[in-house]
Amino acid sequence: MKTSGDSMKIKQLQQALLKSYSKDLCYEKVRDEWTEENKTLGMCAITSLVVNDYFKGDIAKIKVDKTSHYFNMIDNKIIDLTKDQFKKEINYKDYRIVNRKDILTEDTKNRYQRLKEKVIKVLLQEIDKKVNKCSLCQNLVEKFPNSNTVYLGKNNDIILIGEAPANNGWRKSHMLWKDINGKVLPSGIILQKLFDIIHKDIFETTFLESVKCFPVERKNLKTCSKNCKQIMEQQLEILQPKLIITLGEFPTRNLLDFKFKRFQEVVGNIYEVNGYKILPIYHPSPISPKSYKGNIPIFKNLKNFKKIYRYNQLILE
Repeated sequence: MKTSGDSMKIKQLQQALLKSYSKDLCYEKVRDEWTEENKTLGMCAITSLVVNDYFKGDIAKIKVDKTSHYFNMIDNKIIDLTKDQFKKEINYKDYRIVNRKDILTEDTKNRYQRLKEKVIKVLLQEIDKKVNKCSLCQNLVEKFPNSNTVYLGKNNDIILIGEAPANNGWRKSHMLWKDINGKVLPSGIILQKLFDIIHKDIFETTFLESVKCFPVERKNLKTCSKNCKQIMEQQLEILQPKLIITLGEFPTRNLLDFKFKRFQEVVGNIYEVNGYKILPIYHPSPISPKSYKGNIPIFKNLKNFKKIYRYNQLILE
């Protein structure tokens, strides 16, 4: 699990899971017995998978009253977030470690993916509450009250990180890469041309910004980026991307763990930092002379990324 200055704790994940459980996610054989008062019933397999995503360790299995029950082993400690469904003490003595691939039957995989999506939304909502209460930048920015700061795409394999929200952009329109009138922004037009090279859709790609509020003046970007860094790290920790594409200099400086003099020194290279693969590109704004032509070679190389990092199961097609 990636860590930040305020890493997610098991308790935070447990609270998000409890908010995310629903009858349709319950194991089919006990679904009719599921109630709001017993939310963890039939949730052990998919819960153990989500916990394993964030905290690694192992997934373990035992029999409780002849019923298979899954839980987690993290740093040699038993973490069982669904034990309350049994209303009794559980003897963990005869547990065995199992391969997560063996748990992922078609039904379990479907329920797990739906649970993970719901958990991500709940966790991100908690981060957004912090953004709305934040006063670090004070008079340097304008806030977007009651606004999501992450646009969730089809999946989180690739995440785009921009510099800061535009005052007429998606945070007000609630339409990614579109203004309040539904018109695609010039940066979106250029970026989609680049994404066409790798056969991806920018409107289905998860997006967030290095700065969470609208900077009144561009000169404040550096200060605001630093102030928002911890928030951005927490969001990435929740999203767990396989590849991060940074749009321009400020999000790149926020993520790379070394200093560089000129942006040209790092643009187009893939760096691994804290477990993330990071690819800086020129900002797609039309005011940048390299926004399109300068990025074309980068995306042509990215087209072969799946061959180089096939083990990471990053799918670009």
